[in-house]
Amino acid sequence: MKTDVEIAQEAKMQPIAQVAKSLNIAEDDLEMYGKYKAKISLDAWNKVKTNEDGKLILVTAINPTPAGEGKTTTSVGLADAFHKMGKNIAVALREPSLGPCFGLKGGAAGGGYAQVVPMEDINLHFTGDFHAITTAHNLLAAVIDNHIQQGNALDIDVRRVAWKRVLDLNDRALRHVVIGMGGKAHGVPRETGFDITVASEMMAILCLATDLEDMKKRLGQIVVAYTRDGRAVRADELNVTGALTLLFKDAIKPNLVQTLEGTPALIHGGPFANIAHGCNSVMATKFALKFADIVVTEAGFGADLGAEKFLDIKCRFAGLKPSAVVIVATVRALKMHGGLPKTELGKVDMSALEKGLENLIKHIETVKAFGLPAVVAINAFPADTKEELDFVEKKCNELGAEVALSEVWAKGGEGGIALAEKVLAATEKPNNFNFTYEVDQSIPEKIEAIVKRVYGGDGVVFTGPAMKQLKEIEELGLDKMPVCMAKTQYSLSDDPTKLGRPKNFKITVKELRISAGAGFIVALTGDILTMPGLPKKPAAENMDIDVNGKITGLF
Repeated sequence: MKTDVEIAQEAKMQPIAQVAKSLNIAEDDLEMYGKYKAKISLDAWNKVKTNEDGKLILVTAINPTPAGEGKTTTSVGLADAFHKMGKNIAVALREPSLGPCFGLKGGAAGGGYAQVVPMEDINLHFTGDFHAITTAHNLLAAVIDNHIQQGNALDIDVRRVAWKRVLDLNDRALRHVVIGMGGKAHGVPRETGFDITVASEMMAILCLATDLEDMKKRLGQIVVAYTRDGRAVRADELNVTGALTLLFKDAIKPNLVQTLEGTPALIHGGPFANIAHGCNSVMATKFALKFADIVVTEAGFGADLGAEKFLDIKCRFAGLKPSAVVIVATVRALKMHGGLPKTELGKVDMSALEKGLENLIKHIETVKAFGLPAVVAINAFPADTKEELDFVEKKCNELGAEVALSEVWAKGGEGGIALAEKVLAATEKPNNFNFTYEVDQSIPEKIEAIVKRVYGGDGVVFTGPAMKQLKEIEELGLDKMPVCMAKTQYSLSDDPTKLGRPKNFKITVKELRISAGAGFIVALTGDILTMPGLPKKPAAENMDIDVNGKITGLF
């Protein structure tokens, strides 16, 4: 079998202007980045903003395992299937981060014959959006330290600077650093650290802003530090909001590329789902809904993370309402959730499958609790037996969820027709979309609602430091915002070792962070790290480029 990059390199891509034409996007509304990728001009919005919105299909998954689920692959293949059926379709996805690309994941552009292309460009720099975020974030950090050095007129407490620096690479050595060393001329010494770019609040702002003016307002509201008497200091007070916004003048525009089968793909923004809210930009999604009759989009990791935040944060801010939700699973991953070792996933074990199926069942229940129709996509593997597949289908149908086999990895859009038909039927079912909580509830009430309804837990516990932060947030009057849970993706609980459907657990909140520009409070649980490290053998070790520019090892 050919590798993903080999399949992508053999693709005969259409000129991007031709792809745009299928969505009635004029060439004048494109800003070209070569032949096969472009940014959509913000002026295009005025031409389509009165169009009726298309149907929005959210693709999510069970809690991920090393066995793999194929959520992006399913999203791309489903869009290609709709394309084959003659539908006016677009897919809206996140941009990959260079950190996981060179670390463990190796890229995020789909797989097999369900990919977005040019795959190498999308995974490597793309149109420079992440670099704009990195630069803007670090400009603000530099200005903060310069303000302190130049007399500290705002009386910033150097022990309470909340704004770190960022880098779009996995580098554990930068998690905790001391800066300003070397004497008076080199700054004021203080402890700080680095986060990965996709964990930056500016990434969340890019993905939640409705236009450049909204982005400027949000950037100015970022809480960067606290004064010695406890007052929150905003970015606006440092007089660089205009400069920060300037760095986003191009990055804010959605990117247009295509799938292997020529389906239009809007790829823009990429916040992590276990740290941030895990969805592509509001602007890309809203543009797509005006251009296309059906839009397929995905949210990161399982339904307990990406989908919950997509529904409770993104949909709340953007006024979106999904028409149906697809939950991706594999028989192999379900057996692993049922306790079967990774080395034995090829064998039939109905007991492990039944036990592991509880994870999928919980996610179906969660989607239904949001009032949305659910369709389960079983991402097919050659070793799956009819007995196993029939069992999964029976259990899902008992909960009112349709099931379809997805073979898009091997067959592209043709392998997703059955899924597309089920999804189309689901969009006609009753839809009573509702949120998990109301924003005017207290932070503990909001988190408890998520824990009980989405995770299936018993409640929430706050550590001493988190309780202190909670009180401060309430005193600052910033508690009436949605909550963005930072939690392990591997379990419904905050313990990554508890697979399947754990019971009788509570979530422990260790830290609360204010993201006033993004418009939410981040609740950190477990051992979530905002700067990942590299594995023992990074994916980067397998990558190369020859004298002709041919890339190998990217997957």
